[in-house]
Amino acid sequence: MLRNDISRTERSFLGHPRGLATLFLTEAWERFSYYGMRAVLLYYLYDHVANGGLGLSTASAASIVSVYGAAVYMSGVLGGWLADRVLGSRLAILSGGLLIMGGHIALAIPGGLAMFFISMALIVLGTGLLKTNASSVLGELYADQDSRRDAGFSLFYMGINLGAFIAPYVVGTLGQTVGYHVGFAAAAVGMAFGIVQYVLGARWLGNAGRQVPHPLHGTELHKALGRIAVCLAGLAAVTLIFFRITGFAVDGIVNLISVLAILVPLTYFVVLLRSKRISGVERSRVRAFVPLFVAAVAFWIVDEQGATVLATFADKRTDRVIGGFEIPASWFQSINPIATLIWAPVLAFLWMKLGSRQPRTPTKFAIGLALTGMSFVIMAIPGLLHGTRAPASPFWLLASFIVLLAGAVCLSPVGLAVTTKLAPRAYAAQLMSLWMMSDSAAQGINAQLVKLYSPETEIGYFLAHGAGELLIATGMLAIGGWVHRNMAGVH
Repeated sequence: MLRNDISRTERSFLGHPRGLATLFLTEAWERFSYYGMRAVLLYYLYDHVANGGLGLSTASAASIVSVYGAAVYMSGVLGGWLADRVLGSRLAILSGGLLIMGGHIALAIPGGLAMFFISMALIVLGTGLLKTNASSVLGELYADQDSRRDAGFSLFYMGINLGAFIAPYVVGTLGQTVGYHVGFAAAAVGMAFGIVQYVLGARWLGNAGRQVPHPLHGTELHKALGRIAVCLAGLAAVTLIFFRITGFAVDGIVNLISVLAILVPLTYFVVLLRSKRISGVERSRVRAFVPLFVAAVAFWIVDEQGATVLATFADKRTDRVIGGFEIPASWFQSINPIATLIWAPVLAFLWMKLGSRQPRTPTKFAIGLALTGMSFVIMAIPGLLHGTRAPASPFWLLASFIVLLAGAVCLSPVGLAVTTKLAPRAYAAQLMSLWMMSDSAAQGINAQLVKLYSPETEIGYFLAHGAGELLIATGMLAIGGWVHRNMAGVH
């Protein structure tokens, strides 16, 4: 069944193609496993060894969580390339799910930093295969000018946040009350459910994602393998240089991934813009994608600190005792998806209601960035009012997340949707992987920024981030006309 046939005839899931339900649940379980693991990862890294943790410093733990996220989203380049040239998106999703499950199983086995890094490698590779291609397959379920596309991606975004909402209460509670490794095992079980559901529901996807867009043949395969070998050799050389300078230490790994998280997308943009496989119109659309990418990086810099700076704030700066019950710090990670589950249907309904009258993509991005900046301005208020040593009310975190997620729903699902429309035909999955790398670049930057956070710097830290987001939002409004023109007919 062709993409347009699916779009017109199968409207059995909230007015959308039925395949959306399959991808919705696949992402829900994958995000359950990932965000469940991440809800306790910071605490596992800096908790005392006697409590089952690894005993690292708070700053080192926060940096590791950031580069973990950077590596996860950076792997989308490999996942997109494998889908476009070798596997096709459908098989890439299945392969990714299996690797992710294996990574959580490895993390559930007590083995110190060694087992942690094995788990990290598996989850990084698996997420690169699954997340990039799930979004690409979803894009194929809709015709190019289907006005339901943004709403469909907003519903898909709800699936992401449904899994993320449940995860802290299951994985987080088990991890902080029974044992960290028990919590990680629960994450593995969640991913297993996602794989089973994906296999059973694949029939509703039709032919979406089955085709390999630009398969390798003969000499092309040998050339590709040669280039991969050169890249691996270069990566090995850079790694050795870093380790010679910094020593074979955690800080060296953090710094290396931070640099790669910025260099890889920059290099990829150069390759895309110089490629002979894209037309003039497609090249214009890639140019329009550049400022959207930069705006997304700015958004993720704040959003991803929910698992580091705000998680530390929840654990060490927040009064978590209510009515004699102490709220586990990991539960605060569920505020993010709860707020999204509230905002996503509201915005999805609004975009569908407005139809052709809805704001242009750059305007939606600017609104999202402005709200993102305000969320960190809110976090500076308790320190300004009561100092940074007095326990803060949990309602400050609640308010910050609610404002942040209103901005996220204006930007993140819209970014997913516009990426599928701007993508050159020969690089469909790879441009989606580049979109995912906006998160990677942000977390690579965060790995350095989070070291600056402390009670002494708290107020200035939050205000500086807030001001930066508002400034970039203003810039996006200023260049919105240029971006829209270069989108060349994409709305």
